[in-house]
Amino acid sequence: MSGWGEWSLGDELYSAGSPEPRFAAGALAYPCYPTQLIDGDGKFHVADAENFVKEMELDKCGQSYAVVSIMGPQSSGKSTLLNYLFDTDFKEMNADDGRSQTTKGIWIARCAGIEPCTLVLDLEGTDGMEHGEEDDTSFESQSALFALAVSDIVLINMWCHDIGRHNAANRPLLKTIFQVKMKLFTPRKITLLFVIRDKTRTPFERLKELLLTDIEKIWESFTKSKPDSHNEAALSEFFSVEVVALSSYEHKEEQFKSEVAGLRQQICHSIVQDELARDLYGVVHASDFAYSSQEIWEKIKADKDLHLPSHKVMVATVRCEKIAREKYENLAAKEEWHQSEEDMNHRTTPEFVNRLSLQIDTCLSEYDAETTYYNEGPRSTYRNQLKEKLLQLFEPALVSALEHIGSTILNEFKHTFQTSLNQGEDFYAAASSCIESCLSNFDKACPDVVIEMSNKHKIGVRKKLQCDIVSVLTSSCKEKLKEALSGSIEKELSDGDIIDPWRSIREVLRNEMESTVSQLITPLTQLGMDGCTRKKMIESLEDYARGVVEEKVRNEAKNVLMRMKMCFERRFEMHRQINRLCIGKDDIPTAAKSARRCPLILLSTLAAIRLDDDDTDDIKEKLEAELLNSSSTATKESSSAKFDPLWLADDSWEQIPSCRKLIGPRSCKKVWDQFMQETEIIISKAVEQGGSTWSLFFKPFHGDSKWSTFCSVASVCLSFAGGAAMNKLGSEALLSLLAAVLAKRAK
Repeated sequence: MSGWGEWSLGDELYSAGSPEPRFAAGALAYPCYPTQLIDGDGKFHVADAENFVKEMELDKCGQSYAVVSIMGPQSSGKSTLLNYLFDTDFKEMNADDGRSQTTKGIWIARCAGIEPCTLVLDLEGTDGMEHGEEDDTSFESQSALFALAVSDIVLINMWCHDIGRHNAANRPLLKTIFQVKMKLFTPRKITLLFVIRDKTRTPFERLKELLLTDIEKIWESFTKSKPDSHNEAALSEFFSVEVVALSSYEHKEEQFKSEVAGLRQQICHSIVQDELARDLYGVVHASDFAYSSQEIWEKIKADKDLHLPSHKVMVATVRCEKIAREKYENLAAKEEWHQSEEDMNHRTTPEFVNRLSLQIDTCLSEYDAETTYYNEGPRSTYRNQLKEKLLQLFEPALVSALEHIGSTILNEFKHTFQTSLNQGEDFYAAASSCIESCLSNFDKACPDVVIEMSNKHKIGVRKKLQCDIVSVLTSSCKEKLKEALSGSIEKELSDGDIIDPWRSIREVLRNEMESTVSQLITPLTQLGMDGCTRKKMIESLEDYARGVVEEKVRNEAKNVLMRMKMCFERRFEMHRQINRLCIGKDDIPTAAKSARRCPLILLSTLAAIRLDDDDTDDIKEKLEAELLNSSSTATKESSSAKFDPLWLADDSWEQIPSCRKLIGPRSCKKVWDQFMQETEIIISKAVEQGGSTWSLFFKPFHGDSKWSTFCSVASVCLSFAGGAAMNKLGSEALLSLLAAVLAKRAK
């Protein structure tokens, strides 16, 4: 406090002017409403305290208020001094009843006519016989600690004649004050205003000097007994000590009133000055004064070596927790929240997410407004907890809304991408443009709300959307691969004259994979897929492509006999036509023997899977040696004995593992025997049908040496390439082409 020097001399107190009338008309903006906070047994009156806060409308004061308390010996006129100083109405001692205890426990009242709001605590007197001799945990120590914890100014009421006496009442009181002060965790500097009552003719300066010396000695004696850091602490670090002297109320009442009026003005002035300079961070909100006081008192009574003013943290903890709980419960029960759930069901997702954001922001803003003056630690802790609970409340609906947006965008991508492909657009171009468009639409559809959980789930849903797009692209690639590979395998198996069909199949597989990867790699990068993931996806596609080939070949192997017959019929007819063309007659046995070579190659091709370059075997050679050379009817019986299935007991190929085997040796023999039987029927029918008119057309050329050379070359070419040519042109078209060449040669 500042400016007490002006009022320190008792004589100068007279200059304050004439005393203000006690309880003057209009002086009380509020009734002082004296209320007992704590009774003489140490019980805190919760209901009375809360009622006091309500009646005095302390919630309007915020942090703009001050607390003045008074302590001192019993029957030293403390209540009387407060009533004259602050226009309060505390019960005073009746001198006619003798000197006995008047104030029991701790009372509170609101000062009249002082702004900012000033609360006054009237403490039970010390050294009274009612409590007897008690230790430092007695009511005297507890009430002193309570006053120091909540007060800005503490008046120490003492008799003038006690100054300088070793055993005077002020010594144990001061010792108590100093002891309990050390329990304060973050010591606030409190003003100790020593009020010397019933001053004598001894000069004030002398009284002040004696008192301050006495105080310093008590402090010095006390700190030296403390082994901790307080043993060198100065009194001024903890207290601002001021001294005033007042005349006797009983013998010089008018002079007493005048001095009290001056003291009131100075206290008011000091409160205003402190109000301007005080740090609001350490001030409990006035509306929580009752609760704060109760908690402090309970801690003090429990004698837990309380660290004060951690009570501010304690108050903030309970109050912030309560406010947070109320805000959450209110929002959870609000009709607007249930309406938001209905909106979500109607899939108004962007508006729904925005509404969630607004409700959460509003709830948090209300919490912030109601907890502005509480300690930042608990305030921040419970704000975070409130926010987390709100997000948990809204999370299921929020996630569902975002997932709906993602699902809608994915469907748009599927439609747009497929439409682009159907219109002939390149896979790479279609994928790139559709990806860019759909991700942009997703970001626009998901508003940038200030909700961490929303942003977290937005990122998650966006990643899922990207993965789903990758799945769509991969499925499209698989469809293309399956179509291309199946068609290529069909072609390779149909040609039949290719020397190594599996080498051609492997080449097709390699080319198709390279084409697919080149089209897919950029879209995958565009979707944020890292190199490792891209590699795994490409490996997965390769496995799929190999699987397509294996599945196609396995299915063809099941129908190998039918394919062999189709191949034979096609080749048999072609070779008959070639014979007619070249030698002028239908050589059926020769045509049949040549036509059976292609089905045997087909059988060897479908006998095992050979997808790797190092998959080599001699199946073709074995089948040719054991089956093709024994295909004539004359040798059929001896060949069957030579290729007896019992001779190949386990029906396996030496160089082929079981996982790659499709048709074993015994199965090949069975298929070939069946093939031979069915093709013999075809051959027999051809023999029955007899010759052809083709020999008449080509007879003029038979004696021509050039013609013989041409026919020989044509026969060789058709033997090696006829299958491919037949597949492209058809047998009739090929023969017509040859006929046209020969007709031109004849001219």
